[in-house]
Amino acid sequence: MLMSKARWVALYAMAVLVGVGSAWLWLTRVGPSGIDAGVWRVNLLAGSPNADAYTRARVALGALLALDRRETLYYIARTDERGEPLRAQCRYRVSGPAPAARWWSITAYDEDFFLFENAARRYSVNVETAPRDAQGEMAFEVGPAAGNGTRADLPTTGDGSLLLTLRLYNPAVSLQRAPDSLVAPRIESVGNCG
Repeated sequence: MLMSKARWVALYAMAVLVGVGSAWLWLTRVGPSGIDAGVWRVNLLAGSPNADAYTRARVALGALLALDRRETLYYIARTDERGEPLRAQCRYRVSGPAPAARWWSITAYDEDFFLFENAARRYSVNVETAPRDAQGEMAFEVGPAAGNGTRADLPTTGDGSLLLTLRLYNPAVSLQRAPDSLVAPRIESVGNCG
């Protein structure tokens, strides 16, 4: 029995929607392939001429201008040390030794890889601006202002997901060869984040 033209159009439209939807899901929700260093993940194909189509699409969606790993390593954290997803409405303490690189930065992004709006116009901390603790390690907070008015070093707004990106420019040769050897900054929840 022949299908009507309307059924063919509906079937075709459904197939397109399923295809586009599954590709979007893969690019935005399935974690990028890569290597872990603590809660941070680095995709070794970003910026490489050997990058597959999905890696190139993820780079394009994230609005990154990815460089080769000899020049820059890009680590992304989506969870805290307990494995809980990072959320913009929660506060986190990021701490640890400074990464072995000529220059580095940590930037807070919302779930769509856009910067958080904030009056202070603070979007990242870096080798020059990261607060240090008594032992000389970087230690700063990410999140909304605390109830007592304490500001975060990296302010966030809203109640969606939070992504942290660690960029290492001119990383040490040892990190270029073994990106999972990074002594990764810890990301710990501060207070109760109901």
